[in-house]
Amino acid sequence: MHILVLAGVIVLSLLVIAVVAVPRIVPPIVEKFLNKVLTPPARPIREEVRTLHQRLFVADLHADPLVWNRNLVKRHDYGHVDIPRLIDGNVALQGFGVVTKIPWGVNIERNPADSDMVTALVLAQAWPPRTWGSLLQRALYEAEKLERFAAQSQGRLVLVKNVCQLDELLARRRGEPELVGGFLALEGVHALEGDLANLDVLYDAGFRMICLAHFFDNEAGGSAHGVEKGGLTPFGRELVQQVEERNMVLDLAHASPQMFDDALQLTTAPVVVSHTGVRATCDNQRNLSDDQVRQIAATGGVIGIALFKMAVCGTTVSDTARAIHYVADLVGVATVAVGSDFDGAVTTPIDTSGIALLTEALIDQGFTEEEITKIMGGNVLRVLREVLPKN
Repeated sequence: MHILVLAGVIVLSLLVIAVVAVPRIVPPIVEKFLNKVLTPPARPIREEVRTLHQRLFVADLHADPLVWNRNLVKRHDYGHVDIPRLIDGNVALQGFGVVTKIPWGVNIERNPADSDMVTALVLAQAWPPRTWGSLLQRALYEAEKLERFAAQSQGRLVLVKNVCQLDELLARRRGEPELVGGFLALEGVHALEGDLANLDVLYDAGFRMICLAHFFDNEAGGSAHGVEKGGLTPFGRELVQQVEERNMVLDLAHASPQMFDDALQLTTAPVVVSHTGVRATCDNQRNLSDDQVRQIAATGGVIGIALFKMAVCGTTVSDTARAIHYVADLVGVATVAVGSDFDGAVTTPIDTSGIALLTEALIDQGFTEEEITKIMGGNVLRVLREVLPKN
């Protein structure tokens, strides 16, 4: 009997150890494998580049650190984004993408919606039980994480939900250059769980950018990487109209060509594609055609060029700068921005602390200081000022 009791205690102890250890040990190992920064470390930046970069208002439309268990208040030696490294990179405004579901075996060609590897990540990271089976609750939990990081940041991270707060961020940064603003962006409206009323739930939680699709088709319509790749459904059409009515930014990253066209026929506000490349410099269905680039420009919107190989067909910041140059030549500097996709299970040439190297690459591409000011953040500021609620 005593042996059975002892065995039971040992088994229970091992289970407790596993429950405590797995969220601390396994996810960082997985993330170190998925979110790599290329070596060797970033080379020193020319002094004139550093001086220019420090004058910029730098905005990144899309990064995904909230899906991971890293404490963004602290500096880490893996992954791409945390508050200390945002400060190092002089990033003034970061779009925090919120991921709630990704199919197993994800690729850019065709993904059914009947599997989800985020569930495994949720369980491994010991997220609350309410998130285990609810995509809406996952989105809300990630929003709560960002709120918590802001509260713990000693004022270094502030959340931006309207134009008044955006202008306050700009004013404060003149005397507090280590201040970072952040806004929430939903990646895929499957998190609405088929209920338009949940858009208000997410709005109240601070979401201000809505990406219609991710890597699979959903209730709103087709993904560029889905099975049907269709246009907007009646649900999707109503959703696009409600996004605009609520002064939320519409994001067409990952949208199928038909969804892309349908959405642009409905909206009158500037539209963004938060993290992408262009087919002219990297030809795959992840990226935008020239016609799609022109359509975004016609709305007064912006296209965030990413920093990973699938988007730019290269592994250097110069490859991203080359894609930026193409967009600028095609439709003008006012349409292009930065959308890194940091922490999105991608390998990048830099983490956010090295973003000045992109400024240097833009200089080397022949852009003027005025043009670089627009590309690195000014264009994003313009769109947010036009679309977001005033207060």
